[in-house]
Formats: sequence, C-alpha cells, structure tokens
Amino acid sequence: MEHFIPYGRQWIDEADIKAVESVLQSDYLTQGPVIAAFEDKLREITGAKYCVAVSNATQGLHIAVAALELDEGTEGITTPNTFVASANCLLTNNFVPVFADIDRRTYNISPEEIEKKITTKTRVVIPVDFAGQAVDIDSIKQIADKYQLVIIEDAAHAIGSKYADGMPVGCCHKADMTVFSFHPVKTITSGEGGAVTTNNEDLYKRLLKLRTIGITKDESELSQNPGPWYYEVQCLSGNNRMTDIQAALGLSQLSKLAFFKQRRREIAERYNAVFKDIPYIVTPYEEKNVDSCFHLYVLQIDFKKIGKSRKQVMNEIKEKGIGVQVHYIPVNSQPYYVEKYGKYNADEYPEAEAYYQRCLSIPLFPKMSDSDIEYVEVMLKNIITPLVS
Repeated sequence: MEHFIPYGRQWIDEADIKAVESVLQSDYLTQGPVIAAFEDKLREITGAKYCVAVSNATQGLHIAVAALELDEGTEGITTPNTFVASANCLLTNNFVPVFADIDRRTYNISPEEIEKKITTKTRVVIPVDFAGQAVDIDSIKQIADKYQLVIIEDAAHAIGSKYADGMPVGCCHKADMTVFSFHPVKTITSGEGGAVTTNNEDLYKRLLKLRTIGITKDESELSQNPGPWYYEVQCLSGNNRMTDIQAALGLSQLSKLAFFKQRRREIAERYNAVFKDIPYIVTPYEEKNVDSCFHLYVLQIDFKKIGKSRKQVMNEIKEKGIGVQVHYIPVNSQPYYVEKYGKYNADEYPEAEAYYQRCLSIPLFPKMSDSDIEYVEVMLKNIITPLVS
C-alpha cells in the first residue's frame, strides 16, 4: 500500500532531530539538565508549581497513587472508558478499582455517577480527560471536598486543553495531581514519556523519590549525612526516570504545541461539517467554554442501522489505506478484571456500553494533509452511507 493514513501519528521535524542530536553529543544522556528544562516548560504551560517527568504515563499514574501513602484495600473510582492504565494504577498499589458510568455527550466520567459509587473505603477519584476534552473538574472537586477524596486527573489525552473556566489542564487548581502522556500518538511526543504536575510540595517530594527507586540525596531528608556519596532508600519503587534524550524531544515538541492544537481543531471542525448531518452518525460534542486539544476524533455509528458490523467497516476502510481504532473496550470487561472482580455487568454502565458498541476513532493528527482529510471523509462516507435509507 503506497500511502497509509493511521489514526494517529507523531510530527517530527529538523528542530526535533537537532534537539536530540545535541543531547547525544553532550555529557548527559540521562539524569541531566534537559530533564529540568522540560519540567520547567511544562510548569510554564500548565501553571503548576511542580512537575516530575517520568518514563511514561502509566508509571506516572502508578507513582501518583503510591505518593498518597494510603492503606491497602483503599477504593479508587475511575471511568470504564479509558486505557487500562487509569485503573491498573490502583491495582498495582493494592487498591480496589471501582467504575462509574460516563456522561452521554462528553464520554467523560459522570460526576453524578462518581457520587453513587462512593463508600467508606473510597479515597481517590481518577477522572480521565477523554479524547482531550477536560472533565467537569468543578463538579468533581465539589464531590471530592464533600467526601474528602484526592483527585488524580488522567490527562494523558489533554496536554494543551483548557477547562471551562479557561485554566489549563495540568494547573492543578482543582486536581491534586495531573498525569500527562507523551506517546507518539499523543499531541506532543517524547517517544515514550509522561509527567506528573502538582501544587502540593509534600506530594512533589514523594513523587521525586518514587521516580528514582525510592532514593533521595536531599540532605534535609537524610537520617544521617556521612559524606557527598551518601543516599538513602526511603521507600520502595522502581526506576521511572525519563532520559535527557526523551526530554530534549519533548521540549522541542512543546514549542509546537499551539500549532498542533490549532491543526487538530481545524481537522475536527472539518470532520464535524462533513459528518454532522449524516443519519446514524454522532459527531463529538464539546462542552460549552471547554477548549479541547483533540487527541482523538471519535464518531458514534449505529452499525445495525447501516447494515454493517463495525468489524466489516474497519476492514473495508483499512483496504482503502485508512487506519481506524476503537477507544476503548470497557476496562472492567477485560478478562483480568472479570476474573478478579466477577462477571462484567454491562447493564450497570449503560452509557459506557452504548458508547462502546458504536464508537470508532478516525485519523486525526497534525501531519495530515488537506487531501488526506478529504480522502478519509470521502472513503468513510462511501463505506457507511450506501446502505442508509
């Protein structure tokens, strides 16, 4: 196939390559000054007081939960409509994941459903800014304050997005910690990589230790200080560090964030104009005043009414050189979760289940040309609409 259009793809230019080359020619490939420069830029963009760059967002979520230092068996509430890391981070800390249904329009976790799931063991809520649209952080914060819950916002999709009040996602004005992802399909990339932002100094210090095998060299925290070689392991953790090579790429990418966001929104608006009036298709809804940096463009398609299965549509469009994907299979329907917590009950999550049966993500990334966009539009319409009466 001469030209394949995936659902997501990175944008790498000469500036990115030169940034990485510069690190490769420097004294530090890891644990060097570019990490701090990357973190500083993220703090500048988000407005957060503290930032900890990590190897990937999955580990970012893990250490964010670990930093809470809560008892085993603590319950955390998250959405079923997410990548598995949003829930796995609870399990890997010996917490119990609990799922709350999503909002019908935004596909984000429903604040009302969160409140229904709270028990005496609930201590954490992990909302996800699905597809780049910020969650209703004000409502979630009200609930968290009422029940004394910690908010860890999974913003893996949402670097560059803003809440309804105009504040940047990651500022932590309502969430206690926010976790970003810089995987190649995300808005910016560091290859693999992630970051945790917070305004809480105590959490920040714990995150620093958890990033680096539980080790600290901070003289103010040492139990003794026999000399400059000395360090202490003060908690149990793994190596969750980002390299300077990754940070250099990420730092260069951040300089293009505004452009990436603009282009993603342009593509989403073009798709909206083409697909909004087609029967049996629902285009993405954006909450009033929310300013999304779209990571995904998800259509809901009534496959029964068009007379084709989702598998058939996906196979047909792949034959045309277009990649599509399903975001996401409900986490609590995964075999591991079913085995551990019992049979998945779709009736308990009617909105998430209805969404899952219809969702299809189509290509959205800044490097798409106008002809790429038009080709996706035409091919998808041809595949979906012939059987629509």
